[in-house]
Parts: sequence; C-alpha cells; structure tokens
Amino acid sequence: MTATEDSSMATHALVQAALAVAEHSYSPYSGFRVGAALLLATGEIVTGTNVENVSYGLTICAERSALVRAVAEFGPGIRITGVAIVNLNDAPSPPCGACRQVLAEFIDPDAPVTFPAERSGSVAAITLPFHELLPFGFDLKLK
Repeated sequence: MTATEDSSMATHALVQAALAVAEHSYSPYSGFRVGAALLLATGEIVTGTNVENVSYGLTICAERSALVRAVAEFGPGIRITGVAIVNLNDAPSPPCGACRQVLAEFIDPDAPVTFPAERSGSVAAITLPFHELLPFGFDLKLK
C-alpha cells in the first residue's frame, strides 16, 4: 500500500467517525449538527460533537469536545496528526478561530485538516495542513 493510499484510508476513517458522532449532536437552537474526529500519533481516533447552550457563548464545538476527550482519555502529551470535521447540513465546516487556537496546543503543524462539503462524499473535501488554517497562532513557546 502506498503512503497516498494509506493517507486516503485514514482520512476516510476520520470522516466516517466524525459523521457517526455528529448524529449525537445537541443542537436544538441552530440545528447545525457537527462531528469531529482526531487522529492521534498513537493511531487512536477520538471523536466529539457540538453541544449547544441557550446562551450560545457556552456552546462547545465538536473539535474542542474531541480534544478535551482525547486529553481526558490519553493525557496531556497527545499529538494530533489528522482531523476531520463534518456536519449533517451539507456545508463545509472548517474549525472556528477558537477551535483552531485550542487545537494548536496539540496538533502537528503539517497535520491535514479535512472538512467535506457534503456528507454523501460526492463533493470533494477540502483538506489543508493545519498551519495554513492558523498561520499566526498565539504561542508563548512555554512548551
């Protein structure tokens, strides 16, 4: 198997995991059901979904939900090597600014971030290396 085929299979697995968890979204206010899947350097896939709150400001996005779960399950030394974010509304879902900054603590700069434009898969997904999504992220170099 080539590296491209292996990468394509990993991306497909991440997208499928994100789609499955999006079904568990709690989004009664927006109806925008999102799922995220993180591929850790260990090969583990960790998922999360958005959980809304009537105040909106206390809503947690799928990406941060997955990240918090990954740290809780595997510890603060995790490294993210790939991400997929999908929603059940057939629109691309790049991570918001807050999620980009929180992911930056744990993600490899070259990790691919995939967000399909349609859940059927008939429309090509957008995939970018993380550093292109957050080119000037806040970093104190304390690590």
